[in-house]
Amino acid sequence: MISKILNLLGPKLANLMYRHLEQAHMRALPDFSNLPNNLRIEFPSRIVNAGHMTVGDDVSIGPGCMLNAIKHYPGKFMQGVSPDIKPQQFRPEIRIGSRVSITGFATITAVNSVIIEDDVLIASHVFVSDHSHGRASSDIPYKYQPLSDFGNILIRKGSWIGEHAVVMPGVTIGEQSIVGANSVVTSDVPDRAIVAGTPARIIRLWSEDEGQWVKTGN
Repeated sequence: MISKILNLLGPKLANLMYRHLEQAHMRALPDFSNLPNNLRIEFPSRIVNAGHMTVGDDVSIGPGCMLNAIKHYPGKFMQGVSPDIKPQQFRPEIRIGSRVSITGFATITAVNSVIIEDDVLIASHVFVSDHSHGRASSDIPYKYQPLSDFGNILIRKGSWIGEHAVVMPGVTIGEQSIVGANSVVTSDVPDRAIVAGTPARIIRLWSEDEGQWVKTGN
């Protein structure tokens, strides 16, 4: 809706209004559980239940990102929910370390725990979730079924998550590892490994002896 209005205003006026909206957005930073220094969140982004999030210093969160700490499900946004559905309650935690860069249009959502350590690079359109929608019944729409497949996520320091990658529940990504673009990570990634594919598999490991990435037999 905002983009349509800006387009109608013409390039110069639209740019001026966009900058004004972005500055207002920066002044109204979410109420995180701590007070990070030099935090940049670009407009527009959506932060839900920021009190359940800890953010380090010098963090950059690009436009279009969503950080969602889910305290209960279904949420208020859900329309037409049957009264027979039992609400779920959660104590979520999202922790983002210092000097983390999230390029843009990424989604990080937690009902338990998602921890991103220092110096991690997350490319655009990455999806990270420590849970999934229930699928115990094929008769009930999946969005109305209880959340399931819970598993904490840990992305260790210095790693790089490529564009459009998906990190599934219960996964640990090791230090200085790389997840290739469009990969779906369903199992742990060791330190200093490159993984790619659906599901993601190790394609290279760092060799200290050779001082370079070495192909694996997979």
